[in-house]
Amino acid sequence: MTTPSLADRLRALFGRRRDGSTLGSSVSAARAVELVRDGAALVDVRESHEWKAGHAPQAIHVPLGKLDTAPRRLSATTPVLVVCASGMRSRTGAKKLRDAGFDAASISGGMTAWEQSGGAVRR
Repeated sequence: MTTPSLADRLRALFGRRRDGSTLGSSVSAARAVELVRDGAALVDVRESHEWKAGHAPQAIHVPLGKLDTAPRRLSATTPVLVVCASGMRSRTGAKKLRDAGFDAASISGGMTAWEQSGGAVRR
């Protein structure tokens, strides 16, 4: 086992990871609701019929297959939360956005967890 460097310990203490992210790969829905209220972007990667059935009013709709168009609609300095129906597609979406340089995380549990945690849903 290696001892963490001073820089790694300071990053951990102040909430930043080695890659500069603050979110990690996933966040709970309750934390996501707080982060969005505080200004984080919310990207919904579900298909159009899922979006029409109910979505967060502040979400940006970009189906996972078209996620390469999302960076034009996002700020590189704003954390990005990615949501889908259950959390599976959003993990892929968040990884793609992290690879593109965004501080992005998947919302665990998807839209069901979002709504159960007090997140607004427009139908």
